[in-house]
Amino acid sequence: MTKSPYTLAIGGLLAMASAVGIGRFVYTPILPHMVETLHLTKSEAGLIASANFIGYLAGALLAAIKLPGSHRAWLLAALATNVGCLAAMGLTTDLPLFLALRALAGLASAFGLVFSSALVLNRLAATGNGKLSAVHFAGVGSGIAASAVLVAAMSDWHAMWFASAALALVASIAVLLLVPPDHPGAVHTFPAKTKLSAGFWYLLVAYGLFGFGYIITATFIVAMVRGSKEIAGLEPYIWVMFGLSAAPSVALWTHLGGRLGILRTFAIAALVEAAGVAASALFLSSATVILTSIFVGGTFMGLTALGLLGAREGGGDPRGRIALMSASFGFGQILGPVFAGYLYDATGSLSTPSLAAAAALVIAAALSLRSPP
Repeated sequence: MTKSPYTLAIGGLLAMASAVGIGRFVYTPILPHMVETLHLTKSEAGLIASANFIGYLAGALLAAIKLPGSHRAWLLAALATNVGCLAAMGLTTDLPLFLALRALAGLASAFGLVFSSALVLNRLAATGNGKLSAVHFAGVGSGIAASAVLVAAMSDWHAMWFASAALALVASIAVLLLVPPDHPGAVHTFPAKTKLSAGFWYLLVAYGLFGFGYIITATFIVAMVRGSKEIAGLEPYIWVMFGLSAAPSVALWTHLGGRLGILRTFAIAALVEAAGVAASALFLSSATVILTSIFVGGTFMGLTALGLLGAREGGGDPRGRIALMSASFGFGQILGPVFAGYLYDATGSLSTPSLAAAAALVIAAALSLRSPP
């Protein structure tokens, strides 16, 4: 059955909300409650976060190869796995199980992003509604904001995971209804060979540094707020602001990219994000943490999209470049929480790893400008 482009875009939004916005990022507002109740160290908390990113990296690379079955079947399987992993997190207190569940959830998140995008974006472009892709990508921020509001009303971390699973389930059922099956016989062809220019390697390194630079704040910002008596009252709101800032960001940054150029816009967004990361590291206050949530929330999805758009422009089959970009981004995300967690346990502060993250983003901006258009 044919769906209207608007219905299809909403289906993509809900898929992204479930798989990525909730499945991947709900750990951030739940983390402080788990740390307090289970007496987790920051390094253990960072390991759990990194396990999710290891799974995401594996999923992104696996989804880049030709898999049997339809895109829709893989999408629905990923959404079901995501719901199961969310619910199971509330049923255990065992660290190895936390690591395994978050790794599996990361793989499901990657599959959800890749296969929902494959189903939705090509169809929107084919009908001349490519601009509605911004609605699809707004699902990440929408899922972050919705799950943040949901868990803010709770005090028990077990219940937070169960409620998040229920929210993801509702969104997934809507995807089942709104996103129709693949078109029979649909084939996408590209020139056979992936081209890797010298400039691409600069962009590849920049993308990895971006992954490292944003994820420390994205993982620990709520814990940072909770740990400061002066601003602890902002805890229920800070992650909501982060998500609300993310929701329109892809439309904003890709529009700017069309006017200024993709790589120049990537550099500008990376510098904005660096300012946001550095703000809370240099001086933790209500004003700086709000600035951080808006600047980092409002750039990380835009940078994600801009980097992949830049990688697509190199000619030939873009899948190899996109897979390499996903790997670089994934390694940065894996390293960030572990680095920050262990440094926090050693120094008692997230300021040093946050400043390192800000420096990484500044370097990423400089490298992206060395990559040719």
